[in-house]
Amino acid sequence: MNPTKTALVLIEYQNDFTSPGGTLHDAVKGVMESTNMLENTKELVQKAREMGATVIHSPISFHDGYYEITAHPYGILKGVVDSKSFRKGTWGVEIIDELKPQPGDIVLEGKRGLDAFASTNLDFILRSKGIDTIALGGFLTNCCVESTMRSGYEKGFEVVTLTDCTATLSEEEQKFACEKNYPMFSKPMTHTQFLEELTGETVSEVETRGYTA
Repeated sequence: MNPTKTALVLIEYQNDFTSPGGTLHDAVKGVMESTNMLENTKELVQKAREMGATVIHSPISFHDGYYEITAHPYGILKGVVDSKSFRKGTWGVEIIDELKPQPGDIVLEGKRGLDAFASTNLDFILRSKGIDTIALGGFLTNCCVESTMRSGYEKGFEVVTLTDCTATLSEEEQKFACEKNYPMFSKPMTHTQFLEELTGETVSEVETRGYTA
């Protein structure tokens, strides 16, 4: 992989998911701990950024009242509304301090649903920058990450799903998504394997350089 043609797309690393006290944290913290997703992501972002990869943040947000979506939501978006999650101006909607956007990072605007391509200019940004490979991490493994993966695949990008940089509501859902769905529309990798591809080094060489958690 060419780092300058690669983007990390970080989906919803926001307090409502990632942090104790977040509205949805209790629902995902078990899988977060089992995959070690936060530490893996922090390390990956640092090393990939150093190598020249583009870092793109894809937060979701709504005004109070959630008038950007239907008045009668169902499914996952009903859960967001019912839990009063990702409201503009609240602590819960903020990207976590450990992954705060840095100079040169890109923060997408307008994400209101599952697919990071659907209501943002992600596709335009990627093509404008000559990026052909995207690596996805974040929440939920089998929801927003998977929806973005499928769109990226159909749009012709080389898609990597970072299996140990994702989390969802249960171990069963995590395992099924990573083992059954991800291989159909992406190249599933751990963050270590991805760094190996990005650097051209072997796993042992990457570990020696301190690139793994």
